Order: sequence, then structure tokens, then C-alpha cells
Amino acid sequence: MPVPIICLDESLRHFVEAYRRYLSKPQYQYFVTVLLGLMLCEGRRVLSALLRQISQAPSLEGLSRFFSQAPWPAEQIAQAWFKSFREQVEPLVQAEQQRQRASQPKRRGRPKGPLVTGYVIGDDSTMQKVKGKKMQGLGKHHSTTHKQGVVGHSLVQGLYLLLGRRCPLAPQLYRQQAVCAAEGVAFQSKIALMETLIRGFEPVPGTVTHVLLDSWYSAKCLWKAARERGFLITTGLKSNRWLRIANATSPAGWCWQQLSDYASHLQADDYVPLPWPRGGKTVFVHVISTRVRKLYRCQVIIVRQSLTDPLSQARYWASSDLHADAVTLLSHLAARWEIEVLFEDGKEELGLDHYQLMSALALVRFWTLAWLAYVFLEQERARLQELWQRPVTIGETRREFMRRQRRQLLIWLRQQFLQGVHLDSLFEWLAA
Repeated sequence: MPVPIICLDESLRHFVEAYRRYLSKPQYQYFVTVLLGLMLCEGRRVLSALLRQISQAPSLEGLSRFFSQAPWPAEQIAQAWFKSFREQVEPLVQAEQQRQRASQPKRRGRPKGPLVTGYVIGDDSTMQKVKGKKMQGLGKHHSTTHKQGVVGHSLVQGLYLLLGRRCPLAPQLYRQQAVCAAEGVAFQSKIALMETLIRGFEPVPGTVTHVLLDSWYSAKCLWKAARERGFLITTGLKSNRWLRIANATSPAGWCWQQLSDYASHLQADDYVPLPWPRGGKTVFVHVISTRVRKLYRCQVIIVRQSLTDPLSQARYWASSDLHADAVTLLSHLAARWEIEVLFEDGKEELGLDHYQLMSALALVRFWTLAWLAYVFLEQERARLQELWQRPVTIGETRREFMRRQRRQLLIWLRQQFLQGVHLDSLFEWLAA
């Protein structure tokens, strides 16, 4: 049954009020309609389906213009939700710092300072568009789902992870050079987009920031950007990268060796069995402190699921955290998986890739509002975890919100009946 905006869930009503100042009155109506529709819709989140979730909804033409033409600032909305996230987690950071100080054993000398690490995780995801031939920004991008190139859009995304709380950053559309030339816009590579994200990121005070990226983003300019900001960085490595290895027969005392060759000479005793932070499954880890060609000095981590598996299945990483032990390095690597969960939740629970919008501006705005709906659900998830005293997923949170919203609708209907509103009038009003 479509939901009247007037009986909006109280928590969502309070949440959206913070963004009213960025929108005109008509824009605000579309804004609330989209957010509520994204969370209530069970099928594909095309614009017509979003409107069907709302009673007395605005027109489809008006909603299309809201995404493609209306002058509302998507970037400022993304900045506002991140500012709100910072304000929410600052007390949590201070409490964690106090807990670490209190738990330190008393000993002579200066005590170690508290360490609270926030992860900035970056990656890209392909939104396949089989029938979207006239959409702006379309290109052929690799899809991990299909394991081949597909026609669609490429979303370059950042995620801030701090003390178990997650906050997506503003979405960015990557367009290939030929697409940029055809559409008359300046080209920016994925590396350049990620560098912009790193250089513009403002962490929560009192925390250490650690950038996590996969092997596609293992570029010196990104390491340089992180180092200049005082951030740590860990990136994936391809097996064809070169390491600086000690070599007594070389005049310099060292030589360059390809990572795959180095790994092939390792023995079973060179690996340490450790539990993977997610799930506890044992993996085998080898760590060497060295220098990677075209990067900086770092710790190289080799992770294998089993020593009997082919070496081609090994995963390689480089980390600027030079003082971390193997257990800490594994915790860095495991944290990167959060952005994969983010993409999955965005697509499955909020229809991040369901849009049918023609302009690049409109689709980025759709991504922005989908992530804003995620920000709301993440806040609710944290509240439910504290209330239920167990881990809660975004999917569970959305279903709980839908349950509350249906209850709110029943309360509103009861009030209408008590006020003498006729059944046929309510039916016509809800069915319109």
C-alpha cells in the first residue's frame, strides 16, 4: 500500500529535516519521496516504482526534472552527511581513547598514546546498462560479477570506516577518455579521482587515517598523496611488481626481484599460520620489509589460503605501516572488504544500479540520494545493534524500518477513522 508523506516515520522525518535548507519546497517533496521510495520499494528502483510507494506522489516528469535539471547541490548534501557523521563519532573516539588510557598497565616512562584508526577505503564498481544506449557516461568497464567487460557506468567510491561505523563519501563518475571527448568534458582517470578523494578527506580529530585500496590503485601518486597528508596506506600488488631484495653477490648488496619469483622461492617455514580476522579461517602469511619499485619503503604481505594451493592464488599487498606486526597487517587487509559489502548493500537493498536516467548529472544525483538513504540506515543500524545487543545488517535495518513505517501507516489510518473520514475517501486518496 502506498504511504502518505504525512505519516512518515519519525526517525526519517528528523533525519531529512537536516537537509531542508539545501532544497526549495518542491525539491524537498521530491527529495523525501525518493528517500522513502528507495527504502520501501522491493523491486527495481526505477523512478516510476519509487513513485508507486508514495500516496499522492508528484509526477514522473517532475521527478525526472528533479534529477536532471533542478538546481540542488548534491555535493553539499554529501558534505553535510559526512559532517553529521563526524559529529556523531567524535564522542565515540574520545570514549575509546579514554578506555585505552585506563586499560594501560602502570609502568615507568611515558605511556603510549591512544590509537584509534579510521580507514578510508576506495574502490570502483560497474553498473551494467544493457539497454541504456543513449545514457551519458556509458563505457565498457570490467565487471567482477561477469568477469569480463560490460557496457555501463563506473562508480568510483570512498568509504570511511571508524569504530565499526560506516559512512560513504560523495560518489564520483569515471568516464573513459573517448567518452569524455565525445561528451565535451575534462578527462580524469580513476587514479586522479582517488587522489582527489585522498587529498580532500578530513578525518575525525584524534584518529590515525589509513587508506586501503586494491591493486588497481597501487600508484606512487596515491602513496605520495597519503604520505603528504600524514596517512598510512595499504594497497594490493600485482605479482609482476619488483622488490628490492638483499643479495650478497651484487656489488650494491641488493637486487630487484619480481614478486612472483620471490614468492616461488619461499619455503613452508617462511609462512606463519594466522586466523583471518573475518571468520577465523587460518591463512598463511609472509611479511618482508623492503622497497617496491615505483613506490616507497613498505611491508610486503603475501597471503595464501593453503600452502598446497597454486602460487597463482596467492594475494599480495604493500603497506606503509612499517611497525605493524603480521596480525595488525591482516586486520588492515580484512577491513578493505567493507567496501565490497557497501556495494552489495547499495545494489541489493537500495537499487544503486537500477536507475534509468539519461544525463550524467542525474545518475550521480541518484547515487548521492541512494547513499544518503544508506547513511540513514547506517545510523539506524548502530542504534539497533545497541538495542538488540547483537550485530545487525543493513538489510535487517531496512526491514525493521519498513515494519515501523507500516505501523505508522496503521496509526494514521486509525486516526482518520476516529475523525470520521469515510472509507471510500481514504481509499481514493491512497489509490490516487
